[in-house]
Amino acid sequence: MKVAFQGEPGAYSEQAIFERWQTPETLPCETFDAVFEAVASGQAQAGLIPIENSLAGSIHQNYDLLLRYQLPIAGEHFLRVRHCLIGLPGASKDQLRRVRSHPQALGQCAAYLRSLNVKTEPVYDTAGSVKLLQTENDPSVAAIASRRAANLYGMEILEEGIEDNPENYTRFLEIRLTPPDIVVEDAKTSIVFTLKNSPGALFKALSVFALRDIDLTKIESRPLAGKPWEYLFYVDFLGATQTESARRALSHLEESALLLRVLGCYPRARLP
Repeated sequence: MKVAFQGEPGAYSEQAIFERWQTPETLPCETFDAVFEAVASGQAQAGLIPIENSLAGSIHQNYDLLLRYQLPIAGEHFLRVRHCLIGLPGASKDQLRRVRSHPQALGQCAAYLRSLNVKTEPVYDTAGSVKLLQTENDPSVAAIASRRAANLYGMEILEEGIEDNPENYTRFLEIRLTPPDIVVEDAKTSIVFTLKNSPGALFKALSVFALRDIDLTKIESRPLAGKPWEYLFYVDFLGATQTESARRALSHLEESALLLRVLGCYPRARLP
């Protein structure tokens, strides 16, 4: 099984792949777009993309890509993220002037970084920031990434567990060319829809789930490209599209939605 992910070897996305599959072959990609392209072209059998973090929030770009590529969501995975401050072998925290990492990682360690009194520098990937350390060989620069990234690139962990809150989890979505087998038990469904801009439109749309006691676990709005101040609404709810209550709710929603698409129905993951 070849699985595509965004980032360099040692990235948290790759760590999530090794947790999810027993013997995967990983395909590093420079961008999230490239992950979707790899799956759409058949270069990889699946892709694993981060969609939200419990501290830093949503990865909005991936919501847009889910709509653009129309690759079904086949599953989800929760990864406990434990950040490490990584420097050159022999370096110390007292020497540090700059710390690099992905913007999400910098955000998750913001309070800790303020205590170090260093400048932060966003880069494309957590593991990539460690790779840059190896290339530049500057002891005044450190990176934030995983323990595995430090080991892969021969760097030293200066401190571990530097995230501002220990309840730091990233939710990943598995994307494939074809949807998974029919899921009914303990399922989650992701949808996207647009509405006419009128009073109470969103309230009426969400009420189709409340009326049927369907639990919404996530709602996210994104700008609708080309239509200023109009929005797409992404919703996750518990339950499978095959159940009577979900079928009726989606049919009811379709009456008022200008666009309605099921992004995936897949087994629900639990926090580790």
